[in-house]
Amino acid sequence: MPTYPQIAALHDEMTEWRRDFHAHPELNYQEQRTSDLVAQRLESWGIEVHRGLGQTGVIGVLRGGDGGGSIGLRADMDALPMEEQTNLPYRSTNSGVMHACGHDGHTTMLLGAAKYLAETRNFSGTVHFIFQPAEEAGAGAKRMIAEGLFDQFPCDSIWALHNAPNRPVGTASVRAGAVMAAVDTMKIVIHGKGSHAARPHNGNDPIAVGLQLHTAFQHLCTKNIDPIEVAVVNVTRFIAGTAVNVVPPSAELHATIRTFDPGVRETVRRRVQEICKGIEVAYGVTLDLEYRMGCPPTINTPAEATSADRAISSILGADAIVRDPKPVAGGEDFAEMLAVLPGAYIHVGSAKGADDPQLHHPAYDFNDEILPIGASYFAALVEDQLSAKR
Repeated sequence: MPTYPQIAALHDEMTEWRRDFHAHPELNYQEQRTSDLVAQRLESWGIEVHRGLGQTGVIGVLRGGDGGGSIGLRADMDALPMEEQTNLPYRSTNSGVMHACGHDGHTTMLLGAAKYLAETRNFSGTVHFIFQPAEEAGAGAKRMIAEGLFDQFPCDSIWALHNAPNRPVGTASVRAGAVMAAVDTMKIVIHGKGSHAARPHNGNDPIAVGLQLHTAFQHLCTKNIDPIEVAVVNVTRFIAGTAVNVVPPSAELHATIRTFDPGVRETVRRRVQEICKGIEVAYGVTLDLEYRMGCPPTINTPAEATSADRAISSILGADAIVRDPKPVAGGEDFAEMLAVLPGAYIHVGSAKGADDPQLHHPAYDFNDEILPIGASYFAALVEDQLSAKR
């Protein structure tokens, strides 16, 4: 594969970095050791370092030539609250914490690109290397933005990648538009009147009300949303009752909501509120609805998706790129950055074999073979977007 020769020469060193990160995983907003190592390496290469955004975030600033353009490259640093189930020599040393999503590899890829770009400076403008904490349900991107990320470090565009253990090494996928879903959640507590099971007419059965809510949410998805669009409202917890002969006075539902279009996302939120109000009137109960808007859909802007395609094609070859794959119903915190700036998020194939453990599996391990691919992709983006010849 035509990865950058200088980056290919770093492969063994990057592998050591990655495996060290893997052995010392840290949960969201606790990435102190990781951010210390990132900052130390950036500083050793002459890159200006800023710390503190998002508590444990690290920003590296590298300038080249006289250009006024700027680009942001983002990698996530946090691990997951899982017990690792591998016998790797570099398995997690932190009980109950592991890198089961490949953020150790993403951080390493961006470091490899930073080292190369600091040495070559074959670009004209400013590169911001953004090492983000708390991607896994910690809203780290949103927090960094709120604390002034793009005010202090202005970027014309923002870019990121993710390893894909469901795709072969040597391939990648690029899509304009929605790549991953918005992830919202809700909790509904139904307050009604309990009764003895033999005298149901003395109560109003919150369990039956919960079943009506579940049915109404499925009707919402199939009848209120254009069938060409996608909306998932999936009730994943239903808590009610303690005895077989007693109808409880309350019940509790939890659900996850996945959408790809901002308009559809808002329609679902509005209709859930309306359904709850209608159920209250129809069944004489009180509903406490907690509707939490999580990360928005991850949406690549068309021009930047084309640029991402061009950059990764220069590394892997045009025939190795899967274009316009189906969007993924999982969520991605990088969506918060794409909601502010134009940019693109791609997936780089990392499968070692057909039976590889997938992301968030206790036996998952990042494939070090793709480290030079990701680092070369980041470097190619910079040299393309901040071309010294422009």
